[in-house]
Amino acid sequence: MNDPLLPTPMTGAGPRSLRECGRWLWSGLFFPGTAPPSGRLSWCSVAVLAALTAALLYPSLDFHLLEPDEGRYAEIPREMWARGEWIVPYLQGEPYLDKPPLLYWLVMLSYASFGISAAAARLVPALAVQATVLASYLLGRRAIGERAAFWGSLLLAVMPGCVSIGRLLVLDGLLTLCTTVSLLAALLAVRTGRLQWGWWVVAAVSSGLGILTKGPVVLALVVPPVWLYRRLQCPGRGLGARAWLALGLVAVAVSLPWYGAMVARLPTFVRHFFWEHHVVRYLEPFDHQQPVWYYGPILLAGLLPGTMWLAALGRFLTSGDECQRQDRPPELGFLLLAGGWCVLFFSLSGCKLPTYILPAFPPLALALGVVLGRRAADGRRGPAVAIAGMFALLLVAHHLVLPWYARLRSPWGRPERVVPYVLDRSRPVVCFPRHVDSLAFYLERDDLRNYRSKHVHLLVAELHQHPETVVLCTHRHSLEGLRHFLPSTLAIAQAEALPLQVPEWIERWLPALPRWLGETPFGLCHVAIIRRQAGEGGGCTGADRAGLQ
Repeated sequence: MNDPLLPTPMTGAGPRSLRECGRWLWSGLFFPGTAPPSGRLSWCSVAVLAALTAALLYPSLDFHLLEPDEGRYAEIPREMWARGEWIVPYLQGEPYLDKPPLLYWLVMLSYASFGISAAAARLVPALAVQATVLASYLLGRRAIGERAAFWGSLLLAVMPGCVSIGRLLVLDGLLTLCTTVSLLAALLAVRTGRLQWGWWVVAAVSSGLGILTKGPVVLALVVPPVWLYRRLQCPGRGLGARAWLALGLVAVAVSLPWYGAMVARLPTFVRHFFWEHHVVRYLEPFDHQQPVWYYGPILLAGLLPGTMWLAALGRFLTSGDECQRQDRPPELGFLLLAGGWCVLFFSLSGCKLPTYILPAFPPLALALGVVLGRRAADGRRGPAVAIAGMFALLLVAHHLVLPWYARLRSPWGRPERVVPYVLDRSRPVVCFPRHVDSLAFYLERDDLRNYRSKHVHLLVAELHQHPETVVLCTHRHSLEGLRHFLPSTLAIAQAEALPLQVPEWIERWLPALPRWLGETPFGLCHVAIIRRQAGEGGGCTGADRAGLQ
């Protein structure tokens, strides 16, 4: 009797059903080999990966916060820390229900240890990126061998899609760590005919931490590739309800205490978080709408320099040479399933941001590591030269270009232009039409109100309540639009534009660059003081209110 764990031999009769066709393609054509032995753990490899990532991540963490995400994810834990609040996230004094708290908790601990700063906040995603690279090597070594895991992790350490984006203060770097550990632990748990419960529990705990990072999306990234891999690799030996139930129960046990506490404090959290920000946002997006091919160019750029070996990976997967066939283990297929599924899942969503596909890079890097490891074993220097070149390029980009760019585009890049307007805490500050959370972070203020364009009538009513109000206009046309809606009872007493100040040598040598960079800093175009006219009351007249309808 044939062992279902062994490759299915290709016979002349071929597959007789669609299910057999899938298994035949999997075990008989693409992945007929067996995984090499994991080999001894190389502490030299660990040291190289740790040093490489540390050099790229840690020397420059204190550059200006980028709007809108970095400002928001630095300010929320600052406000929670100031309040002594560990359950409900707060932004500008109001509950922020869009995301779970694991990133906030870790940043709060960093604030407690190193003080409140952009560097302390960014330390958390930087550590997550380094841990992702090391976990890819340590766990990947058990699945695809030490050589392939080392070259794949080395490639991952210089991939812009991982190390450059993941180091920013966003949720996706921490989510990538949780997803990577969960995927690789699940692979180690199910790759043989008998479920390895220890690794299965590790995968479940990591999934629970992922749920505390960004919600149940981590399960959508982990469960489908694990289920499909098991069905293709071990026909007739499905995991069964007991294994999946255990995974779900452990993940829920890790994450449920906070979700339960949130529901007890704010019952509206359930609909807002699970329904509006997961189901509705995926099926009927209300922001960040992009075409289905959106992630194609992002993936190719983010995989560099690994993109150069995508064609070689394709030839390797389809080669009929027996030596190459035996070097294609089913674990390689799992890595391609996991990375490809992540890209497909987010491509089918109408709501897209570049950082969403960050969890796809570790498994795809390990898959490319199989090819790079073979080439390095053959004495080819191409992989080492390309990785060294990308490392040098990223050193310059991370420690020189990005800090310069962040200062140029930051609302806090020229504080002397902004501070005189917002330093007086007795004068209210309003953001229109979006928050400027990085200013709130640097000023340590949690009272910046925000009004969207569709609520301009509420903004006008707010302006009537104070003798003077500072308005931070966050779109280049916001001030002109607000001027159009102001009634006679309100006047713009002072206004100042904040254009970008690109150095003259850049305008001379790269005249197109200022146009690409934009006209103003991210999130702040004008600062204005709106004054209530002397002798006017605290509200709109009937004629004014009618004009705002």
